[in-house]
Formats: sequence, C-alpha cells, structure tokens
Amino acid sequence: MIIKPMVRNNICINSHPSGCAAVVRRQIQYIRDTLVSGKDSAAARAAAPPGCPRLVLVIGCSTGYGLASRISAAFGYGAATVGLSFEKPASESKPGTPGYYNNRTFDAEAAKAGLPFKTLDGDAFSDAMKAETIKAVKELAAGAKIPAQIDLVIYSLASPVRTDPKTGVMYKSVIKPIGKSYSGKTIDMMTGKFITAGAEPATEEEIQNTVKVMGGEDWELWMAALKDAGVLAPAARTLAYTYIGPELSWAIYKNGTIGRAKEDLERAAKAINKKYGGPDGSGVHAWISVNKALVTRASAVIPIIPFYVSCLFKVMKEMGLHEGCIEQIVRLYRDRLYSLEGAANPAKVPVDGEGRIRIDDREMREDVQKAVLDRMDSATEETIFSAADVEGFKHDFLEAHGFDVAGVNYDADVDPASIK
Repeated sequence: MIIKPMVRNNICINSHPSGCAAVVRRQIQYIRDTLVSGKDSAAARAAAPPGCPRLVLVIGCSTGYGLASRISAAFGYGAATVGLSFEKPASESKPGTPGYYNNRTFDAEAAKAGLPFKTLDGDAFSDAMKAETIKAVKELAAGAKIPAQIDLVIYSLASPVRTDPKTGVMYKSVIKPIGKSYSGKTIDMMTGKFITAGAEPATEEEIQNTVKVMGGEDWELWMAALKDAGVLAPAARTLAYTYIGPELSWAIYKNGTIGRAKEDLERAAKAINKKYGGPDGSGVHAWISVNKALVTRASAVIPIIPFYVSCLFKVMKEMGLHEGCIEQIVRLYRDRLYSLEGAANPAKVPVDGEGRIRIDDREMREDVQKAVLDRMDSATEETIFSAADVEGFKHDFLEAHGFDVAGVNYDADVDPASIK
C-alpha cells in the first residue's frame, strides 16, 4: 500500500514503516559516530570506562527518550538490553504504531551488530509483564554469558491509562490546569495559523488519576520486583525523565496535572534512593533527568507548547544549540551519568540543588529564553514562519511517525509488515 500521513487536530493516526526504520538507523549511526567513533559492539564494550552499563532495562523503549536511551546503551557501550513497550502491530491493511517499527528495526540492527537483546510487548504496569521481563533478563544474561544483574534501569513510560495491578481499577490521565481555567495562544503546526487553546481545571479525582498513571508508583513497583527477583545489581542506577520548562507554560504543565504527576515521580526517586541506597553512598542510585522540550506525539496537543517549541527551535538552531532526543541522551550519558568521574562514583554525577540531572540547561539559558519570549511576543500570522520554526516542528512531528524522512520514497508501494 501507499502510506501518507493522516493528521487530525495535531494528532497523526498512522505511521510509515520505511520512515521509522530510517530514523532508527540514523540514530544508531549518530551513536557510532559520536560515542564510540564507529567501533563495533565488542570494541565499544572494551572502550567503555569502568562503571558503564553492561545490562540495561528500558521500560518504555519504543519512541522518544526511551528509544534513544536504549540505542545509546547498546550501540554506544555495547550493553545487553531488554526493552519493553506496548505496541499495535501491522496488519495487511493497516500500519502498526511507530514504536512497533522502531522496535523491529532496533532488533534487526542489534542482531546484525552482535548485541544481546530481548524486546517484549505488553502492559508494563501489570505484574505479569514484570514477571515476564525478569524471566527475559535471566535468559538474556545466560545466553550472553554475563551476570543477570541489571546495572541501569530507564523508566520512560508514556501511557494515557494504567490499570492498578493490585485493585484492577483503570485510571486515565488528563492534561489540565489545576485551580482555574487556562486559555493561551498556540499554533496549528500544519498551517501556521494561530488558535486559542484552553482547558477547564481538573477535578481532584482527575488530579489523583493522573498521578496514578504518570507518577512514580509503578517505577517503585518495578524496582521492588527487580530487587526481590535478585536481578538488580547492588549499585544499579535508575533514571526517569521529566520536563519543567519556562514559567509561561507552567499553568498547563508544571502547575497542572502533568506537573503534579512529575512531582510524584521526584518523590519516587527519593524513596528509591532511601530504600535501596547505602548510607555511605553505595547501593542503588535513582535520578530524575530534566530534559529539553522536544516534539513528541503528545506535545503537539498540549496548549501553548507548539508555539513555544517552534520559537525555541528557531532560536536554538540559530545559536547552534539545538538537540533532538538522541543528542540529549548522548550528553546525558557521556557528560553526566557516565562521565569519567560519574561512571566511577555516582556521587560525582552533576545535579542541581534538588538532586536532578539537568539536560535542559541549554534551553533554560537566560539568553535563549529572552530571545524565545521576544519572538513569541512579536510573532503574527504574517511573520510566524520567519519568527518561529513551524516547519521544523512539523517535520519533527511527522518524522516521529516515519514521515518527511529524507531518502524515503513515499509514493512507493510498501508492505506494512516490512521495515525494509
């Protein structure tokens, strides 16, 4: 079939297998060029500083930061990886989800490179999937002839719903402000037209439901399950990702339902450190990594975010500071988590006053933020394409679904089950 993007209200409802595969392969090549200078997996393992990851679990491995984290660990450090996500496969008449193609491409490239891997599909919130994952970790370690000791856990789930494994109750998250209604100017990324987007305040039940879905409870359950099963290394590291952003977005983000859930994620990091970390600084270490604003499948529908991110992209590209997911994770691993000092001693990993790793440092620079706000204040529909990088935002959004990827023939007949 010939597959073209189907976008409805800033939501893309399909994906392209060849485009998704091309993006994953490009990220892999970036890692080879940047982290390991073209070394193969065995050379990457040999060259990695002591303390770098050898067996990695990525919960939410199929897109965005989770995918970039898995690619970086595997192709940058030669780590064995277990990845877990919940995807819709392709059928004869319909494409699968972007993550379905991303995972298949990762698997094919990891096999070609001789990297140990297992990729699982299922509900990461369930006890059954936790048990299946632990079994997969043990099997992978046995096959790779390495200890079944996970030394890095990446928690990067992005699900709108969660069923509590203890009660069976399903919770749904919402993107809403807290306390009062929100209304703000944003743009339709497909046309560049300004629109006013708003949201009514969340109820207390909606706030709690969002925390249940997007907060840190499941992260804690994962760490407990891994520890109890004996597959967590004594000095394992674990990370979850968050975003803070500028004050202009706080009403709908940091001070809204998402922000409340992210606060709980930070609570969970502290709880994990307290429960599994040693008093002398040994034991498990958990961090929250605050990352830069990027275009994701969700960010396109959050009020004000497309307008802000489009202006941000324009400014950061002009300043030579722009990064995508893979570039962010390279800096996270190379300059923070596994720098020469950080790899040897987790206490040397640079953090802010709240103990968070900050990879949003370039976005939040004073000169960057001033330039972005100036553009947002002065932009009109007549000047939006010069004031902001609307085309860049649109490109990244489409690319996340396998569209608008250089070198892909979108007029060609493709098999939705193929990743060639």
